[in-house]
Amino acid sequence: MRKLTTLLDAIRPQALEGPRPESVSALTDDSRAVEAGGMFVAVRGTAVDGHRYIVGAIERGASVVVCEEIPADIDECLRQKVLWVVVGNTARALGLLASRWWGDPSRALTLVGVTGTNGKTTIATLLYRLAGAMGEKAGLLSTVENRIGDERIAATHTTPGPLELQALLARMVEAGCSFCAMEVSSHAAAQHRIAGLDFSGGIFTNLTRDHLDYHRTFKAYLEAKKSFFDMLSNRAWALTNLDDANGPVMVQNTSARPTATYSLRTDADFRVQVVENCIEGMLLSFNGTEVETMFVGRFNASNLAAVYGAGVLLGYEPAEVLRAISALTPVAGRFQPFRSPEGITAIVDYAHTPDALENVLTTVAEVMGGRGRIITVCGCGGDRDKGKRPQMAATAAHHSSLVILTSDNPRSEDPRAIVEDMLAGLTDPCERGKVLVNLDRREAIRTAVAMAKPGDLVVVAGKGHETSQIIGGETRHFDDREEVAEALGLRPGGKEQH
Repeated sequence: MRKLTTLLDAIRPQALEGPRPESVSALTDDSRAVEAGGMFVAVRGTAVDGHRYIVGAIERGASVVVCEEIPADIDECLRQKVLWVVVGNTARALGLLASRWWGDPSRALTLVGVTGTNGKTTIATLLYRLAGAMGEKAGLLSTVENRIGDERIAATHTTPGPLELQALLARMVEAGCSFCAMEVSSHAAAQHRIAGLDFSGGIFTNLTRDHLDYHRTFKAYLEAKKSFFDMLSNRAWALTNLDDANGPVMVQNTSARPTATYSLRTDADFRVQVVENCIEGMLLSFNGTEVETMFVGRFNASNLAAVYGAGVLLGYEPAEVLRAISALTPVAGRFQPFRSPEGITAIVDYAHTPDALENVLTTVAEVMGGRGRIITVCGCGGDRDKGKRPQMAATAAHHSSLVILTSDNPRSEDPRAIVEDMLAGLTDPCERGKVLVNLDRREAIRTAVAMAKPGDLVVVAGKGHETSQIIGGETRHFDDREEVAEALGLRPGGKEQH
């Protein structure tokens, strides 16, 4: 139960009409979940407009309806039963209301958001671990999992919806957390899921093609990411990647102070250089101080540069941050290696964009130094951006000795049609000759491992940490890590090389 005036103060309505209850029993944007005396927020979604369900919400007992316009054809008796709260954007209002409903929990936390195409999960997870190493009880909101201290909570979205998001933050505060790292997806920014959050800092990783099935244009995708930095207050800091052309763009209009930079290539506030790179890890120089790490690849060096910069901006001693970084381990499903006794290595990685796949494959090529072949297994998701499919295949073929194209999460699409889209990117006959097709992902992984010889390396890309495969309307258990371990003759969960 919350006082109506407390909630209305959070959104500053354009208009109010109807009887005003003193309090509200519940808050929801799902008309089916409305409780007697509750508040229903009619959000205009990509597929469904909540305004269509206002009548149902009132019939279920809603006493307050938040909308962008009062339906012109609504029955007069129903119209007079509720308080109409008219706002300019109900999606944003829902975020603000959810925050207020749960007591604005982000204000009680040091909340750091991470956005970009690649690296979000790794950076957010490592910041969560870093805060723990510094003695703080921390929370995490990520693609892989959500955490409240040591408690694990399954993640359904990169960034939860505002009601779930604010409830999780409130649970963190109640559990005694002082810090939270969270991924901020472009969908979440565009849909105002992060409205009402008081961020202490924001990090930009990079920007490459992704999610154009939703955003339609790269410009809209960029603007969604940039909107996160536009919303930061002057009490927050911003950290951006100078190695990405869009890094400076992200912080052009931000109020955040300070705005800091990190880079592997040029002078920056936080400069990191790769001294040595091998399959066991990297020796990195952080602003001139060398540190051994358990991570592989320049893309991970960039991720660690962001973690280092954020740690310093959070007020931790630089030497303590570097000591903690030296003990950090890779995130599940992110460049996660498996090695057989016969000398065959496999890497499982979440790479599902052309840029991410190129990062993984160029890293593999660098550490192999021309010794052995690279065999890549990859696919593309159904009901998602079709434009990146040919690019994925071209990237895989260009950097591999052999490629097996297979199913990822085909969802409602025909897996063969998805692969045909990928094959369209192979215009070079030599590269087309490197490619096999096996639509059964399990068999594709087994085939790749069976074809590998000692010294070869198998890359299984696309699903990483995921433990299911969506085919048609059915969700089936499927874990690339389990399949790779079994194909290599390893006990699942055993002998992974970290």
